[in-house]
Amino acid sequence: MTAFVSLAEAIATHIHDGDSVAMEGFTHLIPMAAGHEVIRQERRDLTLIRMTPDLIYDQLIGMGCARKLIFSWGGNPGVGSLHRFRDAIEHGWPQPLAYEEHGHAAMASAYAAGASGLPFAALRGYLGSDLAKHNPNIRSVECPFTGERLAAVPALRPDVAVIHAQKADRAGNVLIWGIVGVQKEAVLAAKRAIVTVEEIVEDLAAGPNATVLPSWVVSAIAHVPRGAAPSYAHGYYARDNGFYKRWDAISRDRRTFLAWMRENVLETGDFGEYEERVRKAANA
Repeated sequence: MTAFVSLAEAIATHIHDGDSVAMEGFTHLIPMAAGHEVIRQERRDLTLIRMTPDLIYDQLIGMGCARKLIFSWGGNPGVGSLHRFRDAIEHGWPQPLAYEEHGHAAMASAYAAGASGLPFAALRGYLGSDLAKHNPNIRSVECPFTGERLAAVPALRPDVAVIHAQKADRAGNVLIWGIVGVQKEAVLAAKRAIVTVEEIVEDLAAGPNATVLPSWVVSAIAHVPRGAAPSYAHGYYARDNGFYKRWDAISRDRRTFLAWMRENVLETGDFGEYEERVRKAANA
C-alpha cells in the first residue's frame, strides 16, 4: 500500500547510500525538492540516472552525492554547461565522477526494457555516432528475422525512481499530464518509487488517455506544492527562466556554489521557505 509521508521520511526510508536513483521529469515536473532533500540527508555514492541532467543533478554532483552518472545530454537548458558536473569530470571535484553517456532514444528504450522485465533494449540508433567507441555498454545484435544489425543497451532498473506529478488521490494513484517524458517507464522499472505531488485530491478526474500511475507501483507519496520549482508544473506554475540564467554564474565558482547551497538548501527543510530564499538570494 502506498504510504503518504513527509518528503524527509520518503527520502530517509527509500534512498540509501550506494543506490541507483533515477530522478526523471522531461522539461517540467523535475523533482527539485526531492533532490534537495537527498542533499540535506547527505546521501553518498549514488548512481544518478537521468535523460537530461540539469540543475538538480549539478547540485547533487557538486555536493558530493554522486559516484556515477548515466545520462543523455547534460547541460543547463537554454544557457550552457553544468559547471559542477564539468568540474567533477575534469578535475575530480568534489570527487571523481564515473559516467555513461547515451542518446535520448537509447535511454528511453532502456527504461522501457527495464519496465518490461527485459535484459536489454534494441533500437535503430547510434549510426554515425562515436559514442559506442567510448561506452562499452553500447553494443549490437542481429535481428533473427531480418538480419539487420541493431544497437543494444542494457535495461535500466533503478533501485529508486523519483518523480514529481500534478495530483495523487487518497488511494495512492498518481496523475501526470503535459510532457510526460519517461516518468512512467522509470517508475515501472524501479524497485521503489517516490512521488512528490502538487495536490492530494479525492478524485483525479482523469481525462481520456491520461497518464495514471496505479498505487501498487508507488512506494511513497509526499505532498510538496511547487516541488518542481524553479522548473515548472504544467497547469500550476511557470518555469523561472531567470533563475536558470543566474545559476550559470552561481555554479561557476566552487566557493560561490557552496555558499549558495549552504544558504538556500542546507539551512532549511521547508520548501516554501527555501523557494522564497532562493528568489531573494538569486536577485541580490
